[in-house]
Amino acid sequence: MSWENFDEAAARYEPWYATPRGRRADRAECALLDWLMAWFPRAHRVLELGCGTGHFTRWLASRGCAAIGLDRSPAMLREARTLARDTPLVLADARQLPMRDGAFDVSTLITTLEFLEQPAQALEESVRVAERGVVLVVLNRCSVGALSRRWGPQSRGSLLAGARDLSRARLRDALVKASGERLVGMHWRSTLLPRPLDRALVPWPVGDVLGVAVELATARTGFGDGLER
Repeated sequence: MSWENFDEAAARYEPWYATPRGRRADRAECALLDWLMAWFPRAHRVLELGCGTGHFTRWLASRGCAAIGLDRSPAMLREARTLARDTPLVLADARQLPMRDGAFDVSTLITTLEFLEQPAQALEESVRVAERGVVLVVLNRCSVGALSRRWGPQSRGSLLAGARDLSRARLRDALVKASGERLVGMHWRSTLLPRPLDRALVPWPVGDVLGVAVELATARTGFGDGLER
């Protein structure tokens, strides 16, 4: 999906989080992010690729991170600046990041990868700029929500209709390729299940969103075994 679609939706993007459905998704995804970031307890420098209006960039900052948001959409970043003027924001393409290798402890992509035109390239870049790991939250192709995005109410005119959602197997393969010899391990959880389990975090890929914390080797730690845990 082109970034121009997000430019057009920028003004209504953040208000969605105040709707009943938006609040439900936000609570579940923040709980998931809390679990994923816990794999990097000393992470301070964090980059969010595809930050949009900075919703999760602000959440990361509230957790004590020096968080920077990056997006290709100028309109999204304008909205982000009106919501938090002190949040560092960068206008750039996730496929060609203007940052040095290992510039951040952790890079994050939160419901971003499935909207990018060249997701593999963005994954490689997210690994390159991360010293310790990558955190991803993606829309799960094998879920009730995925059926709605393809054939149900969400398939008609919404941004979600343009998502190329991912299965766990497909995302794992992409991460193995992008991480190469730096891959130490992957830690998975899924959430946003049907009520009343909508905020539960489960190890099985059954919720509307999947989350994975990807541990990367640094020069100090050496290469890992790439095992899932």
